[in-house]
Formats: sequence, C-alpha cells, structure tokens
Amino acid sequence: MNTRQLQYALALYEDLNFSIVASKMGISQPALSKQISNLEKEVGVKLFERSTQPITVTPAGEYFFREAKKLMYREDQLLRSMADFQTGKRGRLVIGISPFRSLYLLPKVTKAIREKYPDIQIVLHESGSNTLRKETAEGRYDFAIVNLPVDESVLDVIPLETDTLVIAVPEKMSQRLPRKSGDKLPQITLEDCKDLPFITESQSQEMRLLFEKSCAAAGFEPDIVMEVVGIATAWAMCRVGIGATLLPLQFVNSMSDCEDIRLFTLKQNVRSRQPVVITRRGQYISQYAEYAIKLLKEA
Repeated sequence: MNTRQLQYALALYEDLNFSIVASKMGISQPALSKQISNLEKEVGVKLFERSTQPITVTPAGEYFFREAKKLMYREDQLLRSMADFQTGKRGRLVIGISPFRSLYLLPKVTKAIREKYPDIQIVLHESGSNTLRKETAEGRYDFAIVNLPVDESVLDVIPLETDTLVIAVPEKMSQRLPRKSGDKLPQITLEDCKDLPFITESQSQEMRLLFEKSCAAAGFEPDIVMEVVGIATAWAMCRVGIGATLLPLQFVNSMSDCEDIRLFTLKQNVRSRQPVVITRRGQYISQYAEYAIKLLKEA
C-alpha cells in the first residue's frame, strides 16, 4: 500500500465513479481499476461494491477511508514541517477565506508576507463559512477566517477585530432618515429604515440571516428588492441607488469611492459578527502561517 494508491482510492471514495476519477487523476480507467483491486487484495477486504450503479462503499471501506484520511493528513503535516527545515522560508501558505473578506482584509497582509518570505506561494481558497469550517477541520488549509460559532472540539480559535455593522444608504434615499448635520456616522434605528428598499445576500448567507433576525427583533419585515451573492455586489448595487444594505464598516473603509452613499450606525444591539482565525486542532503551523496570523491580529 502506497500513497498513490491511497490517493486513487480516496478520490474514488469521494466521487464513486471510475471514469470521473480516472480523468481527474490523469490515469486510464483500467489502470485505476487495477490499482484499486491491488489495494483491496493487500488489505484483504473489499472496499467498494462494484455490482451496484453507482458503486457503493462497503462497511469495511467506510472504516478504511476514515482512517486513511487521518493517515494522509499526518503525512502531509510531516512533509510540510520538513519543508521548513530545508531553507526556513520556501513553502506554500494556503488560506481559506470568504470572497468579501479576501477583498478588504488580505491585500496588505499578503503584501507584507511576500516581503518577508519572497519565495513562498500563497494560495487563497475563497468559499462560504460553512465550507471553510468543514475543510479546515479536514486539514485542507494552514488556516481559515470565518465567523463564530465554530466547533472548538476540533478547531483552534484566534479572535480578530469584531465586525462593526453599518447601514449603507444611497444618497437620495438617505434624506428620509434622521441625522444631524456634520455627523460622519449618524445613529439611527432599524425602525427608521423600515420603508427603505433593501439589497441582501442570498438566504444561505450569514449576513442575510443576521439582517432578517435584526429586523424581526425591531418588529418589521424588510422590503427586499434584490438578492445578491456577496457583499461586494450589494455595495455596487447600493451605489447606483437600488436600495440600502447592511455591511461591515471594515469592508466599506476599504472602498475608495463612497460619495454616492451615506453610512449610518445602529442604536439598537444588532448582533455583531466575530471573525476568527481557525486551524485544525494540533495542526503544524509554519513560521509564515504564524506571521500571517500575527499580521491579521494587528490589522
């Protein structure tokens, strides 16, 4: 049993399709089938039931692959730790992050990392928080940045600066809202916004759930005129006057042109979002990952 066989078998475990896996792994289907057969002969049990369509995993296979994932993870950690001993600098930094945070949080951080470690490769995997939590627990990243809560039985957690949430309102619509002249960030209540049209993220997004819960607590149902995938799109639509939207102030501050938008803080206790750096518990942390986390804590 070797690493290559395990990689083939784990890929088949995920896709349950010889043709797809052979294509992904750059191997012929007969060669893949032979590799799996050889592995099954070596371990002495059937890992896959091939008589069904699609193929299925046997009970012995379920146990085998659960343990094989742990083995592959430990091998990866060992190799990565040894890479640091070669030069102390060359390597690969894999970060999991949501697309909107990548936009405002990482440019300066990655620039500083590249200046200190010019030979490393930085890889960003942009995805939603649920996927990032799951894949960090599987050891796929050096670290990821998500919002609480997380499963701290399998993940180590380092808090970052709490998101400050603001209501961004197109200039013309902002005239409906109370504010004192000269206030850079006037305070309003969500009730003040109940007659505004709103742009929100899709229903699977955490910001959408937070917004709807806050409106429900304020006693009204918001007029949602547009759903978008991410915060950057919500910001762009707000700028052209489609509607108001709830955004992290840290994101807004990273935008260069805010002339068409007025920002308002909220008087009531809208649930804030606590971003954290997460790593798989017990995972090896390279010196450049440690440096990146230090920069993020100071940002």
